[in-house]
Amino acid sequence: MLTRRIIPCLDVIRGRVTKGVKFQNNADIGDPVELATRYYREGCDELVVYDITASAESRPIDIEMVRRVARAIQIPFTVGGGVSSLADMRNVLAAGAEKISLNSLAVANPGIITQGADAFGVQCMVIAVDPVRNDAMPSGYEITTHGFRTRTGLDALAWAREAERLGAGEIVVNSVDADGTRQGFDLALTRVLADALRIPVIASGGGGNAQHLYDVFTLARADAAILAGILHSGEHTLAALKADLAARGLPMRMLAIPRR
Repeated sequence: MLTRRIIPCLDVIRGRVTKGVKFQNNADIGDPVELATRYYREGCDELVVYDITASAESRPIDIEMVRRVARAIQIPFTVGGGVSSLADMRNVLAAGAEKISLNSLAVANPGIITQGADAFGVQCMVIAVDPVRNDAMPSGYEITTHGFRTRTGLDALAWAREAERLGAGEIVVNSVDADGTRQGFDLALTRVLADALRIPVIASGGGGNAQHLYDVFTLARADAAILAGILHSGEHTLAALKADLAARGLPMRMLAIPRR
């Protein structure tokens, strides 16, 4: 079996990491470089950094922040927010990121997925989706954009399949209903996509403990899971979560030598 990934997520607003519930009431957590360094030293395999207000503020991503994170860690990390063109993607990758995450832009201009895959490789293209429950949709979920503010009328499964066809290398499925609740991932939503897609599916939103991770890896068949609040608060550590899951028989990549 392939090892499962636990990916810390840094949501950044004006140079500071924040955390909210269902994309609202964000609280200041700290400096993104300091947190990235902390998780790297604790043994994380990769990171996600989202500049979550860049698109809404019609500005490019903070490239200097990306460079600072790249200088501080020696693991792959994904960057999203404020990416609106191939030139932006090139700048982010040149600054040290491994992957580009697209969300609202991909919905508005699906061809950008293929353009990015052709220019930089499928492995660089991550499509993030923010579905909300909607029984009128064939899959039971509707795609939203712009931080859940815009309902698109797109079925979540249909859009994920189209993104894969266009050149996405991974899909991040962030449940709007579960985001920040720490009550568990949306297993039904994650499983729908994991069963239908050939590319890795990364669960996001709702992770609160090791049991939630075990469930999303075994019951929902996620390839990776994104965590934020429970790591930022110190309530759980990466090492403890990985050890718990390994003890249950899930293959996990463990930190053998302390990173300095």
